[in-house]
Amino acid sequence: MSSPLRPDPLRLGIAGLGTVGIGVVKIVQKHADLLSRRTGRPVAITAICARDRMKNRDADLSAYRWEDDAVAVATAEDVDLFVELVGGDSGIAKDSIEAALRSGKDVVTANKALLAVHGQALAELAEGLGRTLRFEAAVAGGIPVIKAMTESLAGNEIRRVMGVMNGTCNYILTRMDSAGMPYDAVFEEARQLGYLEADPTLDVGGIDAGHKLAILSSIAFGTQVNFDAVEIEGIERVSIDDIRRAADMGYRIKLLGVAQMTPRGLEQRMSPCLVPADSPLGQLTGGTNMVVVEGDSVGQIVLRGAGAGEGPTASAVLSDIVEIARGVRLPVFGQPAATLRVAQPARTAVPAAYYIRLELQDKPGALAKVATVLGNAGISIDRMRQYGQHSPDSVPVLVVTHKTTPEAIDFAIEALPRTGVLAGEPVELRIEEV
Repeated sequence: MSSPLRPDPLRLGIAGLGTVGIGVVKIVQKHADLLSRRTGRPVAITAICARDRMKNRDADLSAYRWEDDAVAVATAEDVDLFVELVGGDSGIAKDSIEAALRSGKDVVTANKALLAVHGQALAELAEGLGRTLRFEAAVAGGIPVIKAMTESLAGNEIRRVMGVMNGTCNYILTRMDSAGMPYDAVFEEARQLGYLEADPTLDVGGIDAGHKLAILSSIAFGTQVNFDAVEIEGIERVSIDDIRRAADMGYRIKLLGVAQMTPRGLEQRMSPCLVPADSPLGQLTGGTNMVVVEGDSVGQIVLRGAGAGEGPTASAVLSDIVEIARGVRLPVFGQPAATLRVAQPARTAVPAAYYIRLELQDKPGALAKVATVLGNAGISIDRMRQYGQHSPDSVPVLVVTHKTTPEAIDFAIEALPRTGVLAGEPVELRIEEV
């Protein structure tokens, strides 16, 4: 027997009317009846704010009250749920969320940077006040990975979380692969298409994806968010030669995040890796994201979808709004914030095969000196290939190792320049088993 609709609407206040904010407005306007049926009550927008009132946003905003700043929206008496879409790891985003919680309001945000840096404090504040803070849109756009991990996989001990979590980096790497274009050219193309953040290093430097990995690690392993413990390397060193030579061996290069709990502590790393070309991650193209979760009962599951954009990210925001409208209340990170433990950060120690690209001087004994350095580091060679000369004086050489430790690779990479046979900086990339 169906329950009647509650007459009182869930009243939304939205701060930030960029791509995602306008997407939320459009969904609420387009699907008002559908949202009412699915939540049991009307969902209505009452107050909004943005930097520029006069900007053309391709949406009718005339029915909503404009406020001068986000805190005014967050504390307004006719707002039940505050939706923060301003962004940034501090400042007005943090102030407005805290103000909303202290004013007795629930909060939905898409702000991964804020949660990665201040997630524990915000979770303690929200739960201490009996409020809800939800953030499905903060990780992997429209992919429902937060709900999958906090609800559907709640009966599992998570063994490992990994994935491609930045669509811009995946676009750049797959475009280099498909078009044979160098990194600089594809980077500029991505800029022209509007794919890059105002500060591009947030994307190509791995920081944006590192924020997301820190959040997923907290949920997966019941630990306090610690973005500072994430080992981060961006894709700036990846060349078109690396892309081509990885393909020669049946691999593709991805900016891959991996988190796992080990006896030494919590490993969290975001770095370019080689993955098998025929694996789900290897086949991921364009701006799509993918998150792989491994649980002790469920095994491995793969979640794939749009990682950004107006529709997908706004859809994720609406999923949280619907949950709150239905009266669902969960701890912020899947278990009470007071029970989240401080994890011991651990550098990755799991052995793996490595790809090493070298530019060697074209002189006798160069390869022998490289093999000696690798042998002294305890590294055995699986494959070695020498390619045609790039210049009259140097030759590109590719080495694929058997499984070895990161410490051994570090030792070898530090020692190789001292051989006197290198014509450029060596590049090493981990080969990840997926």
